[in-house]
Amino acid sequence: MDFATFLSNYGLIILLVVLLVFMFWSSRRRMQKQKAEQEQKARQTVPGSEVLLQGGLYGTIVSYDAENLDQPAIVELAPGVQIKVHSQAILRVVTPEVGTVTEDEYLAAEESHAEYAEGVANGDITSISDDQSAAGGKDKVDPDAEPGTKSQG
Repeated sequence: MDFATFLSNYGLIILLVVLLVFMFWSSRRRMQKQKAEQEQKARQTVPGSEVLLQGGLYGTIVSYDAENLDQPAIVELAPGVQIKVHSQAILRVVTPEVGTVTEDEYLAAEESHAEYAEGVANGDITSISDDQSAAGGKDKVDPDAEPGTKSQG
């Protein structure tokens, strides 16, 4: 039996076996990748981390059990608004960009600014320029100078 006869008799079967082995290997590799991604997401999903849900909502994790995925995760969408979602509804953990201000930081800054404005209005707090004019401008302070140095003028 020569090679041409063997190939004509068994070639199609060999091709099918090779394709089945490739499909099995490919699907197994893909499942391993997905498992690694799920484990990484579970490690990153800790209370306080910001997440994107599958519905397109952004929120902050309040509680999440990485061991028991049937247990619902509690996500805070806004201050005081908490919802229960299935743990698989968490699409990904969002890494905040450097330099962006969160809503909590903005509210805290607004609150401290309001306290400062109230203190100035009551006369409890005076500004630096008011202190300098009250002193008669004896010590001129250069705002751009290094701390602890006196101006030359």
